[in-house]
Amino acid sequence: MTIVQAFGNHAADKPLEPLRIVRREPVPTDVAIDILFCGVCHSDLHTALGEWGGTKYPCVPGHEIVGKVTAVGSGVTGFKPGDTVGVGCMVDSCGICPSCKDSEEQYCTGTGFIGTYNGRDEHLGGHTFGGYSKHIVVDQDFVLRIGHDEKDLAGVAPLLCAGITTYSPLRHWNVGPGQEVGVVGLGGLGHMGVKLAHAMGARVTVFTTSESKREDALALGADDVIISRDADQMKAAAGKFDFILNTVAAPLDLDPYLAALKRDGTMVLVGVPPEPHKSPNVGNLIFRRRALAGSLIGGIRETQEMLDFCRDHGITADIEMIRADEINTAYERMGRSDVKYRFVIDLATLG
Repeated sequence: MTIVQAFGNHAADKPLEPLRIVRREPVPTDVAIDILFCGVCHSDLHTALGEWGGTKYPCVPGHEIVGKVTAVGSGVTGFKPGDTVGVGCMVDSCGICPSCKDSEEQYCTGTGFIGTYNGRDEHLGGHTFGGYSKHIVVDQDFVLRIGHDEKDLAGVAPLLCAGITTYSPLRHWNVGPGQEVGVVGLGGLGHMGVKLAHAMGARVTVFTTSESKREDALALGADDVIISRDADQMKAAAGKFDFILNTVAAPLDLDPYLAALKRDGTMVLVGVPPEPHKSPNVGNLIFRRRALAGSLIGGIRETQEMLDFCRDHGITADIEMIRADEINTAYERMGRSDVKYRFVIDLATLG
């Protein structure tokens, strides 16, 4: 076992602080990684502060990890020391259920996927610790290859969650050229949705409550902006969209967005609000054969596909780099939606 410097908290009402955790020695199928950068996801905040319940302490969040391989087990064939790699939201799954066999490990119905943090640690017992740390050991099947330039690695880290969370539904619903796509919200998820849908060839419109976000939305690749508080603008959007990606993690009236879909259009929810959305009007669905759906992250195969797509299209997240000792301030700012568009921790500043 190896003692590793990390940053986490010991209780929901305690701030994050430096602490030490234990990492296992690599088994034959393991990849050992020195972490360079780790994105800060809203899931990190919710888990560390106990807002979703079930948090195991001490909690070390972080599932948007980019680093360098330092060692590999004797059975590892796809990675070698010095490789640049990523680790996302999962570090294991049952491997044998129908979802796992379909490379959809995020929907594992056996053991359930094991989270990079706050999941079951099958090796050491207890629970897993995430990427707010100097080092991590992960089974080779849950390690991703990073092909971006070294100078872009900090901006790659959020792709491991925000990127795949938006890419997966866009790919599953076959978003592409000639389609009208709406993105609701322009935060960490929404800004990635705009970039990805634009790169896939769709015409992209951002729905936002704030006129001040218009310029940013257009700069990110949007073709149009609709101010969702403006009833006239929403009414004018009726029946326009083939697909809407709703990234907002707050309770919404979904009906105006459902009404904006064409016949056979689909709106997919990827944000998880603390309280349920208002139940939509069934008429908005049945009279245009519209669909309301949800989507999680992608599986490992699809996550690798997303990373390769982003490399080929020059896509990274827009980030603000922070030191490890700025994490608590970053959490406070995230609570105020004061970030464009993802905080990333430089792990060289830890320890």
